[in-house]
Amino acid sequence: MRSFFRFLFLSAFLALMATGAHSQTLYEQAFKFGKVLEWIDRYYVDSVNEELLVEHAIAELLKELDPHSSYLTKDEVAKLNEPLQGNFEGIGVSFNLLNDTVYVISPVEGGPSDKAGIKRGDRIVKVDGTNIAGIGINSDKVYGMLRGKKGSRVVVSILRRDIPDLIDIEIIRDKIPIKSIEASYMVTSEIGYLKINRFSMTTLDEFKEIVSGFKKVHVKDLIVDLTGNGGGYLEVAIKLADEFLDNNKLILYTQGTNSPKKEYFATRDGGFEKGHVVFLIDEGSASASEILAGAIQDWDRGIIVGRRSYGKGLVQKPLLLPDQSMIRLTIAKYYTPTGRLIQKPYDMSRDDYDKELLNRYNNGELSHKDSIHFPDSLKYYTLRNTRLVFGGGGIMPDYFVSIDTSYYSTYYRRLISRRILDQFVLEYVDKNRNILMSQYGNVRSFRDQFIVDQEFMHSLMEYADKKGVPVVEKDFSISKEQIETVLKAYIARDLWSNSEFYYISNEKDPKFETAMTILKNWDKYEAMLLNTK
Repeated sequence: MRSFFRFLFLSAFLALMATGAHSQTLYEQAFKFGKVLEWIDRYYVDSVNEELLVEHAIAELLKELDPHSSYLTKDEVAKLNEPLQGNFEGIGVSFNLLNDTVYVISPVEGGPSDKAGIKRGDRIVKVDGTNIAGIGINSDKVYGMLRGKKGSRVVVSILRRDIPDLIDIEIIRDKIPIKSIEASYMVTSEIGYLKINRFSMTTLDEFKEIVSGFKKVHVKDLIVDLTGNGGGYLEVAIKLADEFLDNNKLILYTQGTNSPKKEYFATRDGGFEKGHVVFLIDEGSASASEILAGAIQDWDRGIIVGRRSYGKGLVQKPLLLPDQSMIRLTIAKYYTPTGRLIQKPYDMSRDDYDKELLNRYNNGELSHKDSIHFPDSLKYYTLRNTRLVFGGGGIMPDYFVSIDTSYYSTYYRRLISRRILDQFVLEYVDKNRNILMSQYGNVRSFRDQFIVDQEFMHSLMEYADKKGVPVVEKDFSISKEQIETVLKAYIARDLWSNSEFYYISNEKDPKFETAMTILKNWDKYEAMLLNTK
């Protein structure tokens, strides 16, 4: 252990010398930390896990800087990078665990499982001869068994409805794309919808492919859903903004004490520089989402609908440590084209910062636009129409839509938190898939003809009661309409995909409804915005 601490101290000293750091104070503090570690090693009463000790020290050190500088272990780095890189290696199947059994929701189209013949509704009961059904397996263990190096082989034994014997299927693992745009569909013959859940390395290509398809069928306008999108790669957000903005428009600039001002501009060619566009945001939209929404708003390129975004505008530089762990160190701040700082204030305790969204809710900000107050110092004006917008952290939408809590009840929350609705639908679709697919050829006919009737709801209540969630009549009457919508959307998802889920659920979403109203009456709503000058 002593050799470890000597190595650590020597590395810190050499790093100071190599980077030309001549600060006497910095050297003294590095020396001080090294002595503490040495004394712990030499005198402490019990044995110490030196790696864990240093990791905790680094993590706590970074917490003192700002809310978003952080330390990641080697394993955490791998988990963080996977969805942002846009792929992993495995068999390509989405699954759900129900009654201790792995149910296939859907194979990835064109992926290894799809090519090998895996179908929706199949139950995976063995992997390479090892039983995984009825043994209390969790999702992480399933992932661990199904994923593996590209080109490696795995045999899954599946149980398929109406076939009595197990079917052994050999699958050759391959790279599996992780879609960052989780849903897209035509709302009308002229309006397209897409939901971006993160900004990954593949987002721009996904966007271009979807928009190209929309244009082929003469879609003119877009709804871009950024709700709940926590961000991702900065450069991807900039390139996506470039798709909407024409040549040489400022998209963003960054600046920090040790990072000189850096500006990012739109290029000549963009895939959607014409046509009306509405962006949906909420309190879960952060970082890269705010960069995109802020640029669109500042240049009056589109209309922003929803609630004030999260307010995460600090630039993190990933710095890899020798053991492949990483620190993400804040080096600059994000500013929109008008000069608005995206980052919300963080000159309070970490606990208060973490509770900021809860405080918004308690203060009524998520329900009432009038509860939001901005001082004159936070007033800015857009760059084309010189209309009033506000800084102070996050992006304030052009049209506010309050959070809908009218359907909240204890019964509904228990159904959701215990995944009762999800599991009920999974079993229902598993038993009725063929009937449903023959009865409803597409999601449009399903939307128009499938009814969540009283008998269906009674079956759900009986199912929930067996799972330990008895019905509360008063709560049920409050949440009934929402439960019906969620059930129908889940069925559509399990029959088709996430796009069909949003096709159904969006019809009851106030933000989506507002976006549709705006697109159908664009001149009226744009004129209303101009009156805010």
